[in-house]
Amino acid sequence: MADINKYQFPNGLRLLHCCDDTQMVALNLLYDVGSRDEVADCTGFAHLFEHLMFGGSLHIADFDAAVQQAGGENNAWTSNDITNYYTVVPRQNAETAFWLESDRMLGLEFSQRSLDVQKAVVIEEFKQRNLNQPYGDISALIRDLAYTHHPYRWPVIGRDISHIENATLDEVRSFFYSHYAPNNCILAVVGNISFEETLRLTEKWFAPIPRREVMMRNIVPEPEQLQSRYVEVERDVPLDAVVKAYHMCRRTDEMYQNCDLLSDVLSNGRSARLFRRLVMEQKLFSSIDASITGDIDAGLFLVNGRLNKGVSLQQADEAIEKELSLLVEESIPEREIRKWVHKFETGYLFSNMSYVDKAANLAYYELIDRAEAIDEEVEKYHRITSDTLRSAAQSIFKATNASTLYYKAHALGV
Repeated sequence: MADINKYQFPNGLRLLHCCDDTQMVALNLLYDVGSRDEVADCTGFAHLFEHLMFGGSLHIADFDAAVQQAGGENNAWTSNDITNYYTVVPRQNAETAFWLESDRMLGLEFSQRSLDVQKAVVIEEFKQRNLNQPYGDISALIRDLAYTHHPYRWPVIGRDISHIENATLDEVRSFFYSHYAPNNCILAVVGNISFEETLRLTEKWFAPIPRREVMMRNIVPEPEQLQSRYVEVERDVPLDAVVKAYHMCRRTDEMYQNCDLLSDVLSNGRSARLFRRLVMEQKLFSSIDASITGDIDAGLFLVNGRLNKGVSLQQADEAIEKELSLLVEESIPEREIRKWVHKFETGYLFSNMSYVDKAANLAYYELIDRAEAIDEEVEKYHRITSDTLRSAAQSIFKATNASTLYYKAHALGV
């Protein structure tokens, strides 16, 4: 990793810079706002802003058109914890990207027309993802089962479609000025541009934007789960499914990398345990996956499998629990651990080769720790041992920590 340059402006904006051997310049703006900053009866706003930020700002009617005219591209995504925007342009048009991104930080158009257009887009996306797609409501169901207090209990797109349908212009404007501020943003600039020029352009375009009163978080911590939870639903889908959720640690906890590697041991490819044993050998599942949510606050370890016909939900559930119990009771062989550590290392290094991904990763590491920690992540995985993995498994895979969803195929769908 090349040297990382930093500067914090009086208005609170944190600037990161890293030179990269490319003819392009990427600006990545990470806003410290996600779905965990919403309240239960007004969800989906962070995701709505992912769209509104492209709907016109104070001085720019069409953000996408301006980027394209500069020979660039842009996109955004929202998670439980952050909202992330990036713009990429040829190096000779770098100032255009600074101008565009600063203008929508300064303020949006906030017209009823723009709000109505973006609400329609988000509502249609909600329908396609959650209502009209087979298995589309699994995320909402399992989150609502696993969490009782924390705002992670609803998906990023929102808890109920009516929350977006009923969103008013005043509510949207208030959410913007409470979260989208220089003092709630990390700007990472990576590409063929010097730190001096980056400082000059950031000073010119971003420094004049005033600090704002960012809403303080008041998140109720999720209490420890002391008994297993279970729910069964019936849907018009082709195959039954079993989904299990276990509470795990925060992204910044020392145990995090062990939890991540456990998910690889279970399901990172065809040679991983769940696919090899439950799909290929026992033929209980047509597909199965283990993953972690990777949230800044305490997240979830998830196992999601779709059954082969003729296999009962209870039989499939017991097979999953047996595989998880092996991680609790037995040590994972060193050779198996090194295999997944090396696979992680390869993927991680590749993820930082792209100047666009590097900008996003630098901003995220600065948020959770410091940008320089991006170079320390691989070493954390190399320190994993069979003992630390077993300790992580023992802390997670307890019956009282499990939330189980039986997703049953409707008779008409089989």
